Amino acid sequence: MKEKFMRWDILFLQYLKRDWKKIIFWIIGLGLFSAGFVPAFEEIAKGQGLIGMYETMQNPAMTSMVGPTPIKIATHYTLGAMYTHTMLLFCGLFAMIMSVLHIVGHTRKEEDLGLLELIRSFQIGRQANSLASMIETIFINVLLALFIGGVMTIFGADTISAKGSFLFGTSIGMAGIMGAAIALVMAQIMPSSSGATGSSLGIVGLLYILRAGTDISNIDLSMINPMGWTYLTYPFTENHWLPLGYGFIFCLILVVIAFALEGARDMGAGYLPEREGRANAKKSLLSVPGLFIKINKGVMIAWLIAFVILGAAYGSIYGDMQSFIESSDIVQQMFTQSGVSIEESFTGTIMMVMMGLVSILPIVIVNKLFAVESRLYLSQLHATKVTRGQFYWTSIGLAIFAGLLGTLFVAGGLGGTAISVMSDSATMEMIDFLAAGFNFLPAVLFFTALAALTLGWAPRLGKLIYVYLGYSFILNYFSGILDLPDWFLKTAIKSWIPRMPMEDFDASIFITITAISIALMIIGYLGYKRRDMMEGA
Repeated sequence: MKEKFMRWDILFLQYLKRDWKKIIFWIIGLGLFSAGFVPAFEEIAKGQGLIGMYETMQNPAMTSMVGPTPIKIATHYTLGAMYTHTMLLFCGLFAMIMSVLHIVGHTRKEEDLGLLELIRSFQIGRQANSLASMIETIFINVLLALFIGGVMTIFGADTISAKGSFLFGTSIGMAGIMGAAIALVMAQIMPSSSGATGSSLGIVGLLYILRAGTDISNIDLSMINPMGWTYLTYPFTENHWLPLGYGFIFCLILVVIAFALEGARDMGAGYLPEREGRANAKKSLLSVPGLFIKINKGVMIAWLIAFVILGAAYGSIYGDMQSFIESSDIVQQMFTQSGVSIEESFTGTIMMVMMGLVSILPIVIVNKLFAVESRLYLSQLHATKVTRGQFYWTSIGLAIFAGLLGTLFVAGGLGGTAISVMSDSATMEMIDFLAAGFNFLPAVLFFTALAALTLGWAPRLGKLIYVYLGYSFILNYFSGILDLPDWFLKTAIKSWIPRMPMEDFDASIFITITAISIALMIIGYLGYKRRDMMEGA
């Protein structure tokens, strides 16, 4: 046994040295996202805000998205209860996804790339790499838990106690460790790293969907769901530590299973056979558009389904819109404007937020071109008569098409559901929702153009677009409750665009941002055409 894990500690230290930048970004980024909104929630809680938020969150659609609360009476709803209710499940979900990607990337992916074979040529135990990667992930999540608990405690907000803060952080850290344990098992079962990543994220998604159903129908059933052992700890209210014990045992069992599976399989092999492809490729793969559609098909379908569900979830609360808006001064401040109906005001605000999510898909598609380039998948094509322009503009065109579909799906999902729940009292038509969505299309084009610009001139910086997107998302979401100067709000591109239908369409802004986006895409192409490509055999 000792021989199998020999010198894991050396690998662990080397991995910390290799990943220290990623670890810092991981802890600070996710930690601040998890703990940094306490002041904003204090603003929301003022006046009748807590009661308003409590009534809003009782909607089944909201419960399915953010989980339940143990509070049964609106007047007992505290700041801490609201923060946990709103943030804990999503933060735990992000922690699970981060850990899945980290574990698969450092175990099965390195195995597929041949790096692990190189490591094993030294006096290193057969399973030392997996143990070191798992210990590293646990170490990161422990630091994350402490960071979140410390930051929340520092705010010193009412009902945000130190005990509850560290339980909040520990719940998120445990979610991350559970994600890592699931990924370590799937890394042994699946035939490739992509299969391990997809299956692990699929399990996480399935757990999320299952708990959405049990949270609404029977909360007791959520306690047999591993994901339930994170957010059902109820920090700041009931402070249950026992579910974390279930999570610890669950992780321990999975890790033992993973090491048993790894010890019995050959390097590079999985327990599930690799699916054989077609004997002859389809004719569509003989063209650049066909190849790129094939490469991006999976992620496009997944995101488009998510957009429809997101739109439908927000659309379902239109039936309770009147009581929702009137329940809180701060909610009225966020979602109402003089001279327009409540539904129109809410649509303008929520559409701006959802279009920020729609912008993710085009960025993913543009960045995918550099991902396949860096993996040398295009090296042989570079030697053919296919031009760089075909690669570039096909990718950009596919990203724009995905942005159009995403806008249609999210606006359609929102409008269709909203009109159905409002029935005879509906004050808006489907065309109003579609217009509100496509009004933000220039913003989607702008983010696509930024990704194209980095692809052409500094492709390794492509992921920074997500940072600006996240910054814009937060700024737009809380702009109604935070008294920020106008110039600061304008640093987010969507702040320039009027919010239809409560504001009139502005053709000059629509055309200007679109023209700027096209210009950035052309500048990106100039860089892509002349920069050095990553080449290989």
